[in-house]
Amino acid sequence: MYIFKVIAFCASFLSLGLYAQVSSIEGILKEVEQNNTELKSVALYFESEKLRLKAGNNLEDPQLGAFYLPLGEYTGPAYTEFQVSQTFDFPTVYGARNKLIQQNALGLDMAFRQKRQEILLQTQEQCIELIHLNKRLAIESKRIAESKKAFEHNTARYEKNQVGIMDLNRAKINWLQVQFRADQLKKERNNALVVLKTLNGGKPIELGATDFTDLPAVPAKDSLWKAKLATDPQLEQLKQEQLMAEQQLKLSRNNALPKITAGFNYQGNSVQNNSGLYAGLSIPIWSNRHKVNAARLNMEFRETALTFQTELAYSEFEKQYAEYEILLNEFTEYKKAFNALNSEHLLTKSYELGEISFLEYHREFTFYREALDVYLNIEKRLYQVRSQLLKHQL
Repeated sequence: MYIFKVIAFCASFLSLGLYAQVSSIEGILKEVEQNNTELKSVALYFESEKLRLKAGNNLEDPQLGAFYLPLGEYTGPAYTEFQVSQTFDFPTVYGARNKLIQQNALGLDMAFRQKRQEILLQTQEQCIELIHLNKRLAIESKRIAESKKAFEHNTARYEKNQVGIMDLNRAKINWLQVQFRADQLKKERNNALVVLKTLNGGKPIELGATDFTDLPAVPAKDSLWKAKLATDPQLEQLKQEQLMAEQQLKLSRNNALPKITAGFNYQGNSVQNNSGLYAGLSIPIWSNRHKVNAARLNMEFRETALTFQTELAYSEFEKQYAEYEILLNEFTEYKKAFNALNSEHLLTKSYELGEISFLEYHREFTFYREALDVYLNIEKRLYQVRSQLLKHQL
């Protein structure tokens, strides 16, 4: 009973919801999406890659050749010949290559979505960290006030010879320790703000929320996994790589068809001449050797890789979901144990009234602080894991 009473005392510093100012965090996510320099540079790079891919399906350049033969034993007008020609791949090759280009472009879009998700997830986790630190700083400010009251009370009692110098020094050290903890939290908060500023393209971000409010529960395990399979860009990119490999195989088979050359040819001199159409075939006997087999093996590799990576992703998902359930259970148990009692304030009052000694006060104060810190760390980790489980929604 005593342990539960001690735990219950801590509740005055807590609000037992699940996520602070969602609108503010969503606003930060939108701002980061617009301002993040890495995301901008990746977008430009992928656009250039799309243009490079399209250029890979251009026609070959036309060829122009000419002969002018004025020398030799022939005494008539000088002989002239010229030819204009254009080489084409077999028509079906352009269609197969165009489909491959489209598949590659979709792959780039999915890679961009994956990078965007990665940056937004990092931003969201930093927001969770910032809210956690804001909450702890608010608690530490109350602890500083209570520790200061205890020190002042001890000082008054020391001046009346009611306590010894050891109790006075303990009270002062306790007060200093709480202040030092607050200073460390401020440093960590500043570091979190620096990270957010970097993510936001160098523009400062401030998030003043000091508590978490309720969010909808995480969906059931099976339905959540189906949603991730359908929308998570990392898994979608694996599927897209398989489709690209299939299309590459089709293109390799089409490349076994001959190339076609067509053009116009002129031969003759000023007296007589001949002109007409030119046509030719380039049969890929050697140039396409092993390419079809290589494309087939690559397709089989992509199929196997998709299966393996999906199994690996599901294994990681299972671990995250199991951790979330454990954390949620721990969080719920703490929530049941805590109540609305003003623990550290009542503890200070008990000490001021002489109900407990300073040594008891310090021991219980430390216990309260550690119990509350454990609770807050569970809370923070719960939202971090929740964010990872729902990152496909970003």
